[in-house]
Amino acid sequence: MALQSPNRLFTVDEYERMIEAGILTENDRVELVEGEIVERAAKGSRHSSCTNRITDLFYRHARQSAIVRVQEPVRVGRRSELEPDVALVRLRDDLYAGAHPVAADVLLLVEVSDTTLAYDHGLKLALYAGAGIPEVWVVSLPDDLIEVYALPRSGKYQEAREAHHGETIEARSVPGLTLAVDDILG
Repeated sequence: MALQSPNRLFTVDEYERMIEAGILTENDRVELVEGEIVERAAKGSRHSSCTNRITDLFYRHARQSAIVRVQEPVRVGRRSELEPDVALVRLRDDLYAGAHPVAADVLLLVEVSDTTLAYDHGLKLALYAGAGIPEVWVVSLPDDLIEVYALPRSGKYQEAREAHHGETIEARSVPGLTLAVDDILG
């Protein structure tokens, strides 16, 4: 009988050393999820367009109160470094040159979901809530709506609501940031 060995789980520090050593490069479409290096899904044109709209809106409306990061790493615990589509993080003079933001730096994350809706609703949302990220928006392209999650407690978001065309979303964690759903979904 052959013994199966368990997968080797990595820490964020080990993962970042692999990047520094050139084992993983910018061309590798991966992120670290619960210690496993996971390939990220390819992006369709609707996903890219929506991400670009959100990025533009955040730059116009929130750049005085936050740094806008697009598909850049955020450290979410000891064994996860995720790359949300768009993140608003606390202002910092060095623009996070010394290290990627950690959960405590995050004001708002946005995941644009087309083919990854189950993954974003499941594992990613649980990781974000468990890390205490105050607010997450999941843009559901198949359903043509935005799900707003807030108030993380005990690994779950206590508040969840849907925003549809014709409505607006006010970010709880970024004062004055109110956006029209139509402007995000197009």
